[in-house]
Amino acid sequence: MKGFKRQKRTRQEPQQRTDSREEQTDLVKKDAKLEDVLLENDVLSAKSKSVSRRDLLKLAGVGGLGLLLGGGGVGAVLTASQRLESMMTDADTKDVVPFYGKHQAGIVTPAQDFICFAAFDLTTSDKERVRSLFKAWTEATATMISGALIGNDNENLNLPPSDTGEAAGLSASRTTITFGVGPSFFDGRYGLAELKPAGFRELPRFQGDALDDQWCGGDIGVQVCANDLQVAFHALRNLARIARGTAVLRWTQEGFQRTAQADPAGSTPRNLLGFKDGTGNPDTSKADEMNRLVWTQASDGPAWMGGGSYMAVRRVRMRVEVWDRSTLGDQEDTFGRHRSSGAPLGKAKEFDELDLAATSPEGKPTTPPTSHVALAHGDGSINILRRSYSYSSGLDKQTGQLDAGLLFISYQRDLFKQFVHIQEKLARNDKLNEYIVHKGSAVFACFPGVSQGGYIGDTLF
Repeated sequence: MKGFKRQKRTRQEPQQRTDSREEQTDLVKKDAKLEDVLLENDVLSAKSKSVSRRDLLKLAGVGGLGLLLGGGGVGAVLTASQRLESMMTDADTKDVVPFYGKHQAGIVTPAQDFICFAAFDLTTSDKERVRSLFKAWTEATATMISGALIGNDNENLNLPPSDTGEAAGLSASRTTITFGVGPSFFDGRYGLAELKPAGFRELPRFQGDALDDQWCGGDIGVQVCANDLQVAFHALRNLARIARGTAVLRWTQEGFQRTAQADPAGSTPRNLLGFKDGTGNPDTSKADEMNRLVWTQASDGPAWMGGGSYMAVRRVRMRVEVWDRSTLGDQEDTFGRHRSSGAPLGKAKEFDELDLAATSPEGKPTTPPTSHVALAHGDGSINILRRSYSYSSGLDKQTGQLDAGLLFISYQRDLFKQFVHIQEKLARNDKLNEYIVHKGSAVFACFPGVSQGGYIGDTLF
């Protein structure tokens, strides 16, 4: 900012000595060139002195370089931008998932190592305060996903820091933050009831559900994913801090997968029962497939959800102590896949085609019809995008067993035609039900992506 002030003073002095309009025009042109030169000098100076990689990432993430450069000429901004970008290493760019775009990040983004999920309840009936919250969350999210600290008051001894600080010095860790609103958001408090998507409601109670209110529902759902748990926690903590006075946490759940360090090949993660989880996911690189299965289309209505997606969340407790006493044969029949390779029963490789009509020499189905994979796959016409994480929340003091399992998350274009259709079959007949119990449930309508200058949820508000 010192450089900007210097430019102002330099431009005023020659103007006072100029009498003719022609001379003024010439001076303006010269000043513009001088401004560009000063601007570039400041940038070059910054390169050698004060601008850190973290500063650059923050500038790129929050509002673009033009904000920093004080509205200098377009050419100067572009030049400076190119120079600044050249200072960012490959590690920087690979470590940051873009925030702005047609769709929210964190849905088809390759799953990171950790998740911090939270459901919030709004404590205000003032729609403008809710809008302001989403604007504040937008700014904070754009900053945090770039690996920078929030705000400018992190060195002032007379003020509480504007960022909680536990992520200082840590990388962006491919953080994504994904926002959605639950059915209760449209209950009439904010005059948005008419904009509630048709049929959008909490999931029905499925057979065998043992839901606990402490893991259910929420006005707003926030999914934070990152390759570092402390970075993910930092993001969620700061969002909760920013929400004070407008929203409070209803429930949270942390989760994990295998890390890239433990599995450089990036193979399909295994759940806590030891089996690969996500083999049958659709290919997220195929845009047509994602439009068919995941992204809400304009024709689906309402218009504000175009480009968004519906999120189903289930907290599934696994009875790992019981599972650990079952034979490998029973376990594989339960899943319908081989534990070591993840291949369908009777096949050799994980991604070999599932053949539910195949039989053994004795005429029995190779894949039990009530196995998890057989019921989830069905005839193959209905699919969802799974984005689940394992969780471990210590000991259940009532049973003395581990409170561990799966934070199941899926994204789909239509909750009831896709997720509910599959889950109803699983709830009735899945062999896996002997070893699991659903304790939590929530659904959220996730907004489309955010454009530069916009804010999360602006298509709804």
